[in-house]
Amino acid sequence: MSELGIDWKVLITQTISFSIVFFILWRFAYKPIFVMLQLRRERIAQGLANAEKIKNDLARTEAERQKILADAGDQANRLIDEARQAAARVREQETQKAVATAEQIVAKAREAAAQERVQMLGELKREVGRLVVQTTTTVTGKILTPEDQRRLAEETERQLAA
Repeated sequence: MSELGIDWKVLITQTISFSIVFFILWRFAYKPIFVMLQLRRERIAQGLANAEKIKNDLARTEAERQKILADAGDQANRLIDEARQAAARVREQETQKAVATAEQIVAKAREAAAQERVQMLGELKREVGRLVVQTTTTVTGKILTPEDQRRLAEETERQLAA
């Protein structure tokens, strides 16, 4: 092999040196770097898995939030509708109470007017009877007895009633 320019001693020495350097580098440099890279890959994979889990949790939480908001909106609408219905019922009840009160007032006013009319008619009849007796006394010049006054008053009342 010396024809090719290969010196066996140098080749073996270089092979042994290369093997020693390769072993030292492999043992103290490459292997720890490979281990560190493998750990880093695992942490990155775990971080990606956690990120995916967080993304799914966030999506689920957002869906729950939307559902809660929709439920709250529905409940608010129901409460508003119930309040409107209650207000309408109260308004109707108050209207009915006001109408009933007004009807009672009108009935009392009619009753009072009727009583006043009856009272006034009674007073009018007595006054007319008194005036008839007075006029008769003045016209005839005769003083009427209590019996004559009663008879004239009754006759006047009958004619006024007719």
